[in-house]
Amino acid sequence: MIGPLATALIILALVIVLAAVVAAGRNRPMGTVLLVMLALLELGLLVQAGFAVAGVAGGKELEETATFVGYLVGALVIPPGAVFLGLAERSRWGSAVVAVGAFAVCVMVGRLLQLWQGTA
Repeated sequence: MIGPLATALIILALVIVLAAVVAAGRNRPMGTVLLVMLALLELGLLVQAGFAVAGVAGGKELEETATFVGYLVGALVIPPGAVFLGLAERSRWGSAVVAVGAFAVCVMVGRLLQLWQGTA
């Protein structure tokens, strides 16, 4: 995993949380801006996953490999799920679902970084 990319993903996820909370507070459904930001988040997660898989395949020793893989797959699945649910629910709660999903990704990326560095 790349530390600066993980940091950028965490910051992007927090920006998505903020934007989604503002949209929900204004009683707005998920819009194009949130959709584009979630797409960028997913793209960054895919790049990070590629580097993580390459590192593990290259011999990186992890204390909790199953946990790492679970967090990695979970982080990749959440943004598309948030998009699906956010578009399905065309009220403020669609934006709220996006906020919760982005916050979950933020926490999961932080946990992935801890597992990768062996500090967890």
